[in-house]
Amino acid sequence: MSWKSDVRVVVGIDFGTTYSGFAYRFTDFAGEIHTNKDWEGYVGKYKTNTVLEYDDNFKNVVKWGRPAFIKGTTNEADDTNEPKSVGLFKLHLGSLGKLQDHLKPKIPVEFKKAIIDYLREMGKLIKKTVESVEGIKFHENVLLVLSVPAEYSKKELAIMRECASEADLIKEENSEYLQFTTEPEAAAIYCMKNCLESYEIGTTFMIVDCGGGTVDLTTRKLVGENQLGEITERAGDYCGSSFIDEAFLKHIGSIVGNSTIDKLRDKKSKSLQRMVDHFCRKAKFPFTGEDTDFQYDLDVLDVIKVLKKFVNDEAKELLEKNGWSIEIEFEEIKSMFDPIVEKIIQMIGTQLDNCRDECSIIFLVGGFGQSKYLKNRIEEKFKDRVKSIVVSKEPVAAVVRGATLFGLSLYDKIYNMRNDEDVLFVLKNRKLNFTYGIKVFKPFRKGDPPERKTSNGFIQRFHRIAKRDDIVDIDSEIRIYNLCPVSGFQTFATFYIYITKEYDPKYCDGMEVLGTLKIDLSNNGTDRRVSFALSFGQMELLTATARNETDGQNYLATFEINKEIGIV
Repeated sequence: MSWKSDVRVVVGIDFGTTYSGFAYRFTDFAGEIHTNKDWEGYVGKYKTNTVLEYDDNFKNVVKWGRPAFIKGTTNEADDTNEPKSVGLFKLHLGSLGKLQDHLKPKIPVEFKKAIIDYLREMGKLIKKTVESVEGIKFHENVLLVLSVPAEYSKKELAIMRECASEADLIKEENSEYLQFTTEPEAAAIYCMKNCLESYEIGTTFMIVDCGGGTVDLTTRKLVGENQLGEITERAGDYCGSSFIDEAFLKHIGSIVGNSTIDKLRDKKSKSLQRMVDHFCRKAKFPFTGEDTDFQYDLDVLDVIKVLKKFVNDEAKELLEKNGWSIEIEFEEIKSMFDPIVEKIIQMIGTQLDNCRDECSIIFLVGGFGQSKYLKNRIEEKFKDRVKSIVVSKEPVAAVVRGATLFGLSLYDKIYNMRNDEDVLFVLKNRKLNFTYGIKVFKPFRKGDPPERKTSNGFIQRFHRIAKRDDIVDIDSEIRIYNLCPVSGFQTFATFYIYITKEYDPKYCDGMEVLGTLKIDLSNNGTDRRVSFALSFGQMELLTATARNETDGQNYLATFEINKEIGIV
């Protein structure tokens, strides 16, 4: 790290699909982490809604957070359009090539604009909060740690970094005053500090971080005092609680007409959000799966009176007959949960299958982690495989506090005045989710596929740098040796870094280009054996080193993430 030694505040940011929050602690003195509960429009909650309200042209933000979600809605059944409210936009970033199109929410703005706008608004509050202490300059004294879903690739991290820069959270895009950690990793750090006091070194535990958009898992081991190692490949999928909300809307659409729901999304988005919020408070949150008499009653005239203006005659007649009340029975509510819960159970089972050590405890964190039905189903399935399954302390704040602890540990590792060997970073290692490599030219040999032979007698092969499931230390580098220029007149070398889920591929067909490594070659000749090194233990690949193995000369090397998703 090349920071100046003037970091005075560490801020953890949990930018979530449905809710977001931040926490902070000053580095000058030890003490509790402060989790913000003072939001515009209301106080007392650790998070606010990840929602924006725009002007009519979707250019400027009018409100953000909870006020944009629900404030200003009326119960008048008029035909006027409500303020333009936009939510669930984070799903468009994490869903690059992963989430089916019909599951992506329709939003009226480009998703990166929404992310930038939201981070900018939250950033204003963060700046106001930390700069209240005399002498603190945000861009010079604040280290930000942004938590992201486990399945985010380095491309998506690069996009998040770009958005943070555009939102003025950092001065420049490659600023080291912004670091990333995964949501389950942050939660693991939090649980280690707050929930594992009585557990011994060697204990293995699993984090199941259940948010609004994603559910992310990681299995960790206590490898030393206040230090964690990763022992399985972290995993995540789109099975958060917002998909239960969508199942609820789909059910309502089957009664009032799907076109009616579409019209409400377009013209009365806040009224629709109010109805979903009512469902969450009265059905989704209290549902346990134990009381078969449990049901949800939607009083249309009380909750979403405007619905009367949009339903067709057939639906209107049915609703009038039922007194404008929609009753949803136990089995119907259960059917909204079960596809999501089954996917979570499957992911937990896979983590346990891949874990060589006995898992002592599963921690459920995140807002959805508080669901009694989800916990009951997990206990029912895994009670014979895991000793304890618990909801963590303060599960809603686990990720954001863990992100802050991550940043504080990073700060301590770099700046602590004690012997550096005595200051251990909270994370010892990470397990690679991909195989990494480059494309190299090798002499064509007998037995190679003839269609792959180039005009000058070479063949392009995949040269593996690091293998999926390899465990790499946080500070380690992997160096690749004996790379030679094809031409004696080359002044620079370009390597595309490829990633794949395969373990030992021969060729680069169908792989994704992670980014481009460029090495400035300052002298001529083909006998210039070049080596370069990349660090795989960090969340991001932002730097690289290269040298001439013949004379030891260092070359200028730059690594640039490819932000466009593509298979080559």
